[in-house]
Amino acid sequence: MTLPPLTLYLAAPRGFCAGVDRAIKIVEMALEKWGAPVYVRHEIVHNKFVVDGLRAKGAVFVEELDECPLDRPVVFSAHGVPKAVPAEAARREMIAVDATCPLVTKVHNEAARHNENGLQMIMIGHAGHPETVGTMGQLPEGEVLLVETVEDVARLDVRDPGKLAFITQTTLSVDDTADIAAALKARFPAIVAPAHDDICYATTNRQMAVKAMAGKIDALLVIGAPNSSNSKRLVEVGANAGCGYAQLIQRATDIDWRALEGIRSIGITAGASAPEVLVNEVIDAFRARFDTVVEMVETAVENVEFKVPRILREPA
Repeated sequence: MTLPPLTLYLAAPRGFCAGVDRAIKIVEMALEKWGAPVYVRHEIVHNKFVVDGLRAKGAVFVEELDECPLDRPVVFSAHGVPKAVPAEAARREMIAVDATCPLVTKVHNEAARHNENGLQMIMIGHAGHPETVGTMGQLPEGEVLLVETVEDVARLDVRDPGKLAFITQTTLSVDDTADIAAALKARFPAIVAPAHDDICYATTNRQMAVKAMAGKIDALLVIGAPNSSNSKRLVEVGANAGCGYAQLIQRATDIDWRALEGIRSIGITAGASAPEVLVNEVIDAFRARFDTVVEMVETAVENVEFKVPRILREPA
C-alpha cells in the first residue's frame, strides 16, 4: 500500500531543559544515596511519563510536607516552594533537597531584593501554578500582587505607585507577557522591571522554534502534560502564529488521526518536561501511517547545565 506523503518539521530546541534535567537527576541521585523511598513534594516536573518512571524506582510523590515521614529524605520540585516549606523541614530536622530550577531561584532572589528595598512586587503569572505559589510565598502576605492579563493591571490596588517592581513566572508566553509588562509600565511609570527577562531561555527558545515552523505546517502537535504551563503556552503560540490545528498530546496514543486526515505537513515539538523518547514515539507513529520526510527547524543551540546540590555530591 502506498502511504500518503508527509513532511514532518521537528522543532529544535524541544523537550528537556537544563532545570528539568537537573531535577530528575536529583531524585535519581537521592534514591541512589539514601535508597527508597525518597519523598518528593509535588510532581518533580509536570510529566506523567517521567513521574511514573521515578515512582517505579522508589520515589513517593506527595503534595504537602505533612505527608512525609521524618526519617526519609524529601525533594522539593523544580517549580520551587514557598519559603515556609524548607523552614518547616529544617524545624523537623528532615533531610531536604531543593530541586528548584536555578532560574526560578533567580526570580525568588530578585523578589527578596526588591522587598528589602521597600518595593511592593507585582507578579505576572498563573494563579495556582506551583511556581507562582512558590514565588509569591517568598515574601509576606500582601507583598506580591498577581496579574494574569492586561485587564488585571487596571484593577490593581497598590500601596504606593512609586514603589513597585514586577517579576514573571518563567514559563509564560513571551508575547502575552510583553503586553502585560507594557500595561504595567503605562499605568505605573516608576515600576522597576527585571534586569534580565524572567522568562527562562528554554521557554523562549521553544516558542521561537514554533513560530519559525508555523508558516510551513498544516498542523502542530505539542508533546507535554495538561498541567505543564510551558507546554500549553507552545500550543497557544502556534495557534497565534497561524496554525489552524494546534493540539497538546501526552504521547502518540493521544493523536487524533481523523482530525489530521489530508494533511501534507505537520510540526512536532515538546514542552520542557517531556522526554525525547515520547518525541520518537510520535515520529514512529507518523512513519507507520505516512511516507514521512523529517526536517529540522533549529532556531537556537542550548548547552546550559546546572549543578546538583552539594548534599548529593557529599558521601552518605
